[in-house]
Amino acid sequence: MKQRQIVVLGGGISGYGSAILAKKEGLQVFLSDAGNIAPLYRSRLDEWGVEYEQGGHTMERILAASEVVKSPGIPEKAPVVKAIREAGIPVISEMEFACRYMGDARTICITGSNGKTTTTSLIYKIMRDAGLNVALGGNIGESFAYSVATGQYDWYVLELSSFQLDGMYRFRADIGVLMNITPDHLDRYGYCFQNYVDSKMRITQNQRTCDWFVYSADDEVIRAELAKRRPRSRELPFMAHSAVASGAGDASLEADGRFTATAGTRSVEIDTAKMQIKGLHNAYDAMAAALATLAAGVEPAKIRQSIYDFSPVEHRLEPAGEVDGVLYINDSKATNVDSVWYALESMTRPVVWIAGGTDKGNDYAPLKEFARSKVHTLVCMGLDNTKLEREFAGVVPHIVSTSSLDEAMKAASAAAHKGDAVLLSPACASFDLFKNYENRGELFKQWVRDNLIKK
Repeated sequence: MKQRQIVVLGGGISGYGSAILAKKEGLQVFLSDAGNIAPLYRSRLDEWGVEYEQGGHTMERILAASEVVKSPGIPEKAPVVKAIREAGIPVISEMEFACRYMGDARTICITGSNGKTTTTSLIYKIMRDAGLNVALGGNIGESFAYSVATGQYDWYVLELSSFQLDGMYRFRADIGVLMNITPDHLDRYGYCFQNYVDSKMRITQNQRTCDWFVYSADDEVIRAELAKRRPRSRELPFMAHSAVASGAGDASLEADGRFTATAGTRSVEIDTAKMQIKGLHNAYDAMAAALATLAAGVEPAKIRQSIYDFSPVEHRLEPAGEVDGVLYINDSKATNVDSVWYALESMTRPVVWIAGGTDKGNDYAPLKEFARSKVHTLVCMGLDNTKLEREFAGVVPHIVSTSSLDEAMKAASAAAHKGDAVLLSPACASFDLFKNYENRGELFKQWVRDNLIKK
């Protein structure tokens, strides 16, 4: 019998893990990356004896594959992907591939346009603090496939992007969490919002009546989709503005900032005033995490303590220092309009707002009310700031256009007064000036340290 040949496309964290898992399972595997593979990943591939290439694709070898595991960052329009599709070779994601080999382990899978990283991190902390044998993976943490290859876990907590969901077919989430659906990455979905919506709703695919689906009942898009196609799983809605009943349980934020999350016969009460993470968006994250971990069987007291102990995720409304009464906040992970909406909503100080980068077809209208009432200076940071300047002219009193981080930070610091917040919340991708949002956030924090705190 001919051995299955697996080609892994992309040598990043998703790719190297998939290749190592394929090797461990006795499959013939070849990894191909058009760019350079990081030294750490190359050393691990060498350690496992995985064949790979970098700096280009050998199409003859790729098109000889029985199946291709594609890294999520590689778009469908890439010539190599088009050639694979035309050859009729199945293309799957790391998640789809790794789930075949995880045995009896169960999954909590989190997706959404915003809030998924904080929610995933919080769920993982709760599970780990409760003493469960759990791994973190997907869009954050270690490669899911690498964890499956090198460890034996009872639970996997996985943050899933729409790109990862697109390549999942038989995969099933024991507990699926959908935070929200707002326009994002439309350049990867033919500029059709419904295509993106369909991708996010795949979190419920293959779920059974014994599984759980946690979702925001305040999200109009999700509610509309559920009216068209209800999952078979038990529904656990969370909300601050809606009233949606579910026999399986729910969580509803009250006016006093408390919520009670109930899943089945188990409940936990949380006072959001005692949480280290503030704002409505973090209340949503905590409600989702509480429901998911109750469904997983964690004791309510442990859930409460872990939520109160949880500190902010890096690059998401992360305090970067306070100098002369001005608080600097790193929200570099806010790469779309909805993320910035939650950031501005949570601001209790007058704001100097740093925004800009590679626009993804943004509609800035939802931000204008907050911008008008809370922002006195907008510092545009990008190679082309025309759209931002046009959209917020007459909304924000002062607008400054800059083309580098140093220029933007000097302008923001000059505009800030005692009691203000300087908020980096870009609403855009980072690729015009930075490697990624992490790089943008790190350089923001470093500038604050080097130019303000050390003065």
